[in-house]
Amino acid sequence: MTLKSVCLLRVKVSRVNLASAKEQICQWIGQGVKAYVCVAPVSTLVEARRHPQYAQVLNEASMVTPDGMPVVWLAKLKGCAEVGRTYGPDLMRELCRQTGLRHFFYGGTEQILALLCAHLKKDVPGINIVGVFSPPFRDHATLEGPDIIARINQAKPDIVWVGLGSPKQDYWMRLNRGRLDAPVLAGVGAAFDFMAGTKPQAAVWMQESGLEWLFRLCCEPGRLWKRYLIGNFLFLFYLLKDSFRKCP
Repeated sequence: MTLKSVCLLRVKVSRVNLASAKEQICQWIGQGVKAYVCVAPVSTLVEARRHPQYAQVLNEASMVTPDGMPVVWLAKLKGCAEVGRTYGPDLMRELCRQTGLRHFFYGGTEQILALLCAHLKKDVPGINIVGVFSPPFRDHATLEGPDIIARINQAKPDIVWVGLGSPKQDYWMRLNRGRLDAPVLAGVGAAFDFMAGTKPQAAVWMQESGLEWLFRLCCEPGRLWKRYLIGNFLFLFYLLKDSFRKCP
């Protein structure tokens, strides 16, 4: 089940693109393989570099997608020509369009989940949404209560989409992976908000130019300035510092 990967800031980022990631996830579902999938923009790599425990959570994932263009560019510089941007919202959208899959959405508010489901049912007629759950706000990921685990398992999803934001969603998947029957858990960050229409998305040209961070910073400066202004500086600093270091 181990995918080829490239080491970026001590995180083993999978050598995938949108098409190959979708194909692999569908294969896991078909085989009943239990997996969890993390997305890795620059901010996730920086957080993992600062916190070894988080890096371990990512490195134990079945797939860590190259979510941002700087991550893709670095992978290509290391000789991984096949790597392409595998953005959480795009991955979720593609798999929701895949015929026959059963989807469960965990995270966000009840309002966001209602808008998300309405959007998906309009965009993908016939999509099989078998359940949703809006958890109470928690500062940190925890073992989910047995009643919610039972609720998810009874729905028999093929994919549990987790929208708690990083790193919380990645810790949650790692903590609860063994208790959930669904073949695949996928943490997709703000994808719920984007697809529900409650947060704006950057234009495609900004995404492809590696400028999505600037768009999001302008939209939410109070919440995101540390992640992007300090985080981008740390990204460059850690790249230089770790340039001759191998992944664990």
